[in-house]
Amino acid sequence: MLASAASAASAAVVTWTTWDSTSSGTAAPITVTYSGPAAELVTNYPSYTPSATFADGGLVDNAPVAANGILKIFGGNTSTQTLTFSQAVVNPVFAIWSLGQPGIDASFVFNQTPTFVSGGSNTEYGGVPITVTGNTVSGMEANGTVMFMGTFTSLSWTNPVFENWYGFNVGFQSVAAVPETSTWIMLILGFCGLGFMACRRQKNVKQLLA
Repeated sequence: MLASAASAASAAVVTWTTWDSTSSGTAAPITVTYSGPAAELVTNYPSYTPSATFADGGLVDNAPVAANGILKIFGGNTSTQTLTFSQAVVNPVFAIWSLGQPGIDASFVFNQTPTFVSGGSNTEYGGVPITVTGNTVSGMEANGTVMFMGTFTSLSWTNPVFENWYGFNVGFQSVAAVPETSTWIMLILGFCGLGFMACRRQKNVKQLLA
């Protein structure tokens, strides 16, 4: 997992993943792969409404839509689940739907610290906003969105509490720029130059001490 130093996020349209299977989806122009115990891909569901539950209009301009689908999970194990992006992305956004139920406080325990964006009820079952404490997002029939500030190639988490069922989708604000070949060449030449200067200085010091 690659993550840059946290950067300030600005309002932007989020590119959400449209899932093709329980292991991969497309978020143009990249591919998102999932490794974990997803039970099923649910297509054209849920509605991800009200949209204000999943998009605050500030950090996140737009919620997922039903056509994106959702990966259905049950939790109740220590298996690490990982989302991998085919290219590094900036400020990935994680939408969580129907997490837990009355009397069952289910959770996502991430390997990074998320920032709460929005939360509230969903059209299908009602509910409350998700709660964010450190690296853990939890709730009892909770919904909402979190953001991971910075540049990432992957995100991982566990779902230690069983509940039938909850799901998620992932998006991002932008794809990280890839340095051009000429930029890499200049960087390499620069490092070589620094190494040469260091060796030359060391040699001069030895001559003075001889």
